Amino acid sequence: MSDLHEQLRYRLEGRACLMGIGNVDYGDDGFGVRLAEKLQREGTPDVIVAGVAPERYLGRVADGGYDHLIFLDAVDFGGIPGSVVFLNSSEIAARFPQVSTHHISLGLLAKSVEANGRTSVWLLGAQAESFKSAGPLTPKMETTLETLSELLGGLRSVAHSRLVDVNVC
Repeated sequence: MSDLHEQLRYRLEGRACLMGIGNVDYGDDGFGVRLAEKLQREGTPDVIVAGVAPERYLGRVADGGYDHLIFLDAVDFGGIPGSVVFLNSSEIAARFPQVSTHHISLGLLAKSVEANGRTSVWLLGAQAESFKSAGPLTPKMETTLETLSELLGGLRSVAHSRLVDVNVC
């Protein structure tokens, strides 16, 4: 987890947007949305709950002047349920070319956002265990959600306080 901590810390030092993606009606597929909702409730800045239509928010991201966009999503990367992967846009496109529960694949979304030449795109994905209709998150995904919520919330607080300190000087 320390490697992930360092990767996220570096990406959150600039202006970053976190976007929760998924369908809450299908168990673990709602992971990204649930994580984004929790971060919003805790006051984490620049969090978008996009659900199943992240393409609707691309203009907002493009106009936001972000250095980084981090998708939060449940994915199937062949890992142990609840394990986490952090990928750049090229890795997203290679691993998830078009198969998606979203209208547009994450790879295509990433390339579209990066076309502005300013924003780099990342995926913080958690290995899903179940996509049962109307089911809640599985216990392993709940644990991952809590862990990532604490990690992201803490890192965003530190990054935001550094930004405030720089602006005060």
